[in-house]
Amino acid sequence: MDGLPRLVVAGTRSGVGKTTVATGLMAALTARGLTVSNHKVGPDFIDAGYHAVATGRPPRNLDAFMHGPDRIPGLLAHAAAGADVAIVEGVMGMYDGRGAGDEASTAHIARLLRAPVVLVVDAAAASRSVAAEIHGFATFDPTVRIGGVILNGLGSEAHEQLVRDALAPLEIPVIGALHRHDDLAAPSRHLGLVPAAERSEAADRTVAELGRAVEAAVDLDAVVRLAQAAPALADDPWSPDVAVGTPVAGTPRIAVAGGRAFTFVYQEHRELLTAAGAEVVTFDPLIDETLPPDTDGVYLGGGFPETHASELAANVRLATELRALAAAGGPIVAECGGLLYLCRELDGQAMVGLLDATATFTDGLTLGYREARSLTAGALGPAGTVLRGHEFHRTTVTPRAGERPAWELEGRAHRTAEGFVAGSVHASYLHAAWVGAPHVARCFVAAASEPAAGRPATSADASR
Repeated sequence: MDGLPRLVVAGTRSGVGKTTVATGLMAALTARGLTVSNHKVGPDFIDAGYHAVATGRPPRNLDAFMHGPDRIPGLLAHAAAGADVAIVEGVMGMYDGRGAGDEASTAHIARLLRAPVVLVVDAAAASRSVAAEIHGFATFDPTVRIGGVILNGLGSEAHEQLVRDALAPLEIPVIGALHRHDDLAAPSRHLGLVPAAERSEAADRTVAELGRAVEAAVDLDAVVRLAQAAPALADDPWSPDVAVGTPVAGTPRIAVAGGRAFTFVYQEHRELLTAAGAEVVTFDPLIDETLPPDTDGVYLGGGFPETHASELAANVRLATELRALAAAGGPIVAECGGLLYLCRELDGQAMVGLLDATATFTDGLTLGYREARSLTAGALGPAGTVLRGHEFHRTTVTPRAGERPAWELEGRAHRTAEGFVAGSVHASYLHAAWVGAPHVARCFVAAASEPAAGRPATSADASR
């Protein structure tokens, strides 16, 4: 990764406009003709989806807890192949990490990448106090370099000048000043922004507007110079082929759910499945009435099936095919939203019914990192398989675990058994991080290769 220009966009806390600034920077630099590699610190799928709209490249996450700190530079190098500059959006406040510590914080990632930081500060309703806040962030950890500040939420031109004057003694460049633009905000829902894939045309417009706003308010030349000042890193790019090892023979076809209801799938999971020997195809459970031809296994990632429950319930034909695939031994791996879809019902709407469980939307938020140990052998490996991941949902499933639970989770108040292994189905709330445990991808592909000869013909097959 020698010479890759890169920087981290951090915030003093959540809600100061990191996503607005980071996405706007990506869009503005892309509009200038640069190839921008987009990254999000932490497990967040939604912000990363807006980055992808801005750059035209797949969403990417960097998580020191789930992926392991030693892999972070290589993951950046892998994703940034062919890029002119890498922009990394932070998470929460710059120094907020796992628990009370620094692990997996934005500052932790900036140190691992030896990347300069652009600090986004909400300057609304303050002037000289902004200088005190920035001074604290700049001196709290001398191993993190704040190379510039972008002010957000400014009122009048006079307000901007007051803040700039107060910051002058700090000798930290103000490289951007955004005034209040309430109309630039993307709509929110119970877990953050509405995913870009659910509002594709509107998301395109929002991102383009963010790019124009940043172009007008930020010194993009200064941003590029700061990114170019990042020192060289000697780390080799992460390789899914190396991570997985020898691929499985037979090239089984694994269908990955996509579309508006299933937007939460890490790009590296697709790459690991491919490296393990699978042909990866995509289908949309809201639209497609059949699985892709010759499907040997299915991966149902997360998303918001609760928002589209009536449409999913109406697709009876696809549910029938999923049940037939499972009956023939074809592995089905489901995470969070995928778990809900496989239940008997979701908020009173009939779902696929592969799990003897019901799912309900609630007001309570379950959120956090998890360390997981598999309790039952299944499509992701033998019992005792250990990996890391996270939970992020406002639903509950009753019962929480089946007779053959998928995982024992650490990270909640108490260790809990969670999820279901039912025949060839492996379903749980856990968003597992396969980068940190790439062997699970190979296990999944191996399971998909076994039932291929006995797989039932789908409607799509019969029509060929």
